[in-house]
Order: sequence, then structure tokens, then C-alpha cells
Amino acid sequence: MWTIAVVDDERQVLQGMRRIIPWRELNAKPAGEASDGEEGLKLILEQQPDIVITDIYMPVKNGLDMIEELRREQYDGKIIILSGYADFEYARQAMRLNVDDYLSKPVTVQTLKDVLGKAIGKLEEERKKALQEGERQRKLTLYEPIAKQERLKALVTGAPGFGGASWTYDDGEGDGAGRQYRVAAVEISQSGRLDGMKPADWHLFRFAVANIAAELAAELRLDVQPVELYGRQTVMLLRFPAGMTVDESRRQAVQFARRLIQAADAYLHIRIQVGIGGMKEETKVIADSTEEAFQALHTKLCVPDEAFPIFIYKRKQDAAGNKVAELRPIRHYHEIAQALAGLQQHLAAEAVERLAALLRDWPELTAAELQRVAREVWTICKYTLHETGRGLEEAFPAESVERELAELLLPAQFREWALAKIEAVCAKFSRGDNLRHRQAVDYMVRYVHEHYAEDLRLADLAEQVYISRSYLSNIFRDLAGETFNDYVTKVRMEKARSMLAEGKLMVYEIAEKVGYKNVPYFTTLFKKHTGRSPTEFVKN
Repeated sequence: MWTIAVVDDERQVLQGMRRIIPWRELNAKPAGEASDGEEGLKLILEQQPDIVITDIYMPVKNGLDMIEELRREQYDGKIIILSGYADFEYARQAMRLNVDDYLSKPVTVQTLKDVLGKAIGKLEEERKKALQEGERQRKLTLYEPIAKQERLKALVTGAPGFGGASWTYDDGEGDGAGRQYRVAAVEISQSGRLDGMKPADWHLFRFAVANIAAELAAELRLDVQPVELYGRQTVMLLRFPAGMTVDESRRQAVQFARRLIQAADAYLHIRIQVGIGGMKEETKVIADSTEEAFQALHTKLCVPDEAFPIFIYKRKQDAAGNKVAELRPIRHYHEIAQALAGLQQHLAAEAVERLAALLRDWPELTAAELQRVAREVWTICKYTLHETGRGLEEAFPAESVERELAELLLPAQFREWALAKIEAVCAKFSRGDNLRHRQAVDYMVRYVHEHYAEDLRLADLAEQVYISRSYLSNIFRDLAGETFNDYVTKVRMEKARSMLAEGKLMVYEIAEKVGYKNVPYFTTLFKKHTGRSPTEFVKN
């Protein structure tokens, strides 16, 4: 309901306004009356009416002075002047003060109704725009963590990705401060514990590794930004201050990798291996360090410590000591994965064409290298689709794929094989598949990892993705492989296990930090999830 205040020193005018304003028709109510400008100023600032009807000539403070002071106080309601003087100078001043209308006394009921209706129409339009802007800002706030992660992913892979290739890593100091960068590629080794995992679990493991990395970085006073890729792979973007030597940055990167391997084994009971790329001085070539980090993982040539699977990139050289060009397909892998996640066949096919062109133009490409690239493409396809709730094993048995890979000898054969596989995958999963539903579940998974300590309710997320609660519950279970509540509990328990292993907080503090005020209930869930109570876990 709209509110209207009237300021006039004539009692008859105040009484007349009460009678002739069509309150019910305008969906309005009185916000009060005042008989001079000073009293009117106080009334308006206290009540904040939507519309003010005021005279100009009044005792103590005239109407124009009152309006000028209201504008200084940021009052943004609609103001209508009702004066017995039709003076041009007054009208000019009123325009300067952003007055909405200027009426001369006496005024007819119809004229007043029209002017008020016009003012209310403007208010409705402004309120609508404000609500739309508020909703836009709310969505930006909700999606910003996801958008930032996608932009970082594009940065470290060199793919155009979300946000475009022009986006650069910025921590508030800008990109021109002479910083230096290295990328560490982290790969979770396949083990018995990882067999038969549910589709969302790989994201959970990557999230857990990223959490440990963030905590270690704080402890070691390193600037590390974890970036999840797909399946068993995560990268760590390490930033070093200007002036640090290559040897010192390598030493710090190796120290961080060693601690990360130890922590992953101790807290998560998984084995990881780390490849470390070369130092880069500009963000636009960070993707080269990523390629080098994965190249180090692949070749496993330079090992600084035999006790840990840490591999340092070293540029290949020929017999004469000349540097040899290296195949760098990571960007194309990421482009294929992005496209397949949304079953966008044409984009995936375009990425394959670019990768095939790279292979075709590569000097002295061996069949072994070609088959390795094809195997990595298929592995990425498999993991990407697994994480959206789709399994490839039934339709594309591993033995059959391996036979096909062994037959690839030429780039043209790779191109034909990859395009056929993408067409078959998209045809299989596009039938009856709703991209909006997959995007909603992906958003929910990421939201849980960002807000696990808060009161997470499916109904609230349903409002955010504009899908009914019951329907969203079914979608999440179908695509993620478990219920929303089970997934939230799993994320919280993994985070609690990491905190307990650090030994810095009491059990009740950890319970609260992962979203539980009832400590006994937290203890019961933890034991159900890990097989041990928090106290037993700490002792072991």
C-alpha cells in the first residue's frame, strides 16, 4: 500500500485532501499531515512516505527549502507541489529540485487523481526495476564462487572458458606487480578405495584435496589457488613474489607437494602424485606451466626426492642439446570436457577438430603418443560424464575401447574415432536429458561445498534454481547417485575428518563449524560415516 503525506498551512486544504484523494482506488493510505515546512521535514524523514503533496508559502520554513533539505537527506519519494501561485520562477526551482508535478490551487478531484496515479505508476516501475536489480545482484553473489572457479579453470588450461580469455588472475594487487607463477598438477592414484565410487564422489575427493592444500598453504605462508579439473585431476596455481629465484620457487613448490602427499595419505587415505611446471612471469602463459606440470607427470623423469612421487618438468632435448618441441593438448582436453558436460556435440566436435589439426601438424608424432592422447581424451570424457550421473561402461566396454585405441596409427584415424565417439555419447544421453536439470545439480553440488557450515535446505536451493522441491530431490538423486541430505552429510563429515586430523579444535567446535549444534548427533553421524567416533579418530 502506498503512503501519502500532505504539508500545507491551510487547515481547509488538509481537510480537503483527506476527503478528495481516492485512497482505496489508489491503494493508498495517509502518512500524516504538517502545517509548516519544519514540521513537514520532520514528518517526512520519520515516516518516509511514498508521495508528498506540499504548498510553497508556509511559515517557519517554506516548501522549496523543505524540499531542498529533503533531497540533501536522500529522500527519493515523489513530490507534488500544490500552490496558489503559478509563478515561473517557483516552477523553475521546483524542476531543479526534481519535483514530479506542479499544480495550482484550486485543483479538481480528477486532476489530483490523475497526478497521483501518474506518480504511483512511476513508483511501481521503479520498484519493479529495483527488485529485478536486487535479484540480479543476488544471483551474481550466489554464482560468483562458481564463476571464479570457471575463470581460473580457463586461465590454467588456456581455454576460452567462462569469462573469456581476457580474464586474468587478480588478487587485488593487479597483474602488473611482477608476480611469478608455477602450476602443480595433482593426480589421485587409482586404488581399491576408489573402486565403484558414486558419480559425485570424485568431486568430493578433489574438494578434500583442495581443502588440505588451502590449509597447508596458510601454514607454509604460500599463495596457492586450487583449481578442480575433472576425474582424478586438480591443479594448484602457486604465486610467488617478484624477485624470487627459480631455484627457491622450485624448493617451495616441492616442499608444498611433499606435505600435500603426506596429508592426503594421512587424512584421506589416498595416494596422490604431483607434477610441477616451470616458472612463468605473466598470467597469459600460466597455461604453459600447466602443460609442463602434466608433461612431468607423464614422463616422470625428474624426481627431487625418491620417497615422494613428485616430478619436476624438464624440457626435452635432442642429442645435440637442442630443445625439442612438445605436444601440449591440455587446452583441447578442457574444451572437450566443457562441451561434453552439457552434451554440446557441435562444440565438442570443434574442439576435437582443433586437437586433430594439432596432431596432424606435429612433427614426428609416434603412434604411442597418438594413442596416449586418444586414451586421455576418452578418460576425460568418461570422468566428465560420470560426474553428471552418466556411466559409459555399459554402452562402451573398456576392452572394446582399448582395442579401438590400439588400432589408431594416424591423426586422421584419431579424428574419425573421436568424432564418432562424441556423436555416439551425445546421442545416447541426449534422449530425454534436460540440460537445465544437470546444471541445477552441478550448481547444488558446488553450493554445498561452499556453504556446508550453513543450514542447507533443499527447499531454499529449489527456489534458487526455480524447480519444485520434490522434483529437484528426484533429479539430484538420479544424477548424483544419492539423496541431497546424504550428500550434504558426506561433505560435512569429510571436512570434519580433516579438521580433527589437524588437532587444533575441540570436537564441539568442529561440530559447529560443519553445521551441527547438537554434538551427540554430530558424533553419531561421524561414527556412521567413518566407523569411528571423533575421539577414536583423533587417538588413531
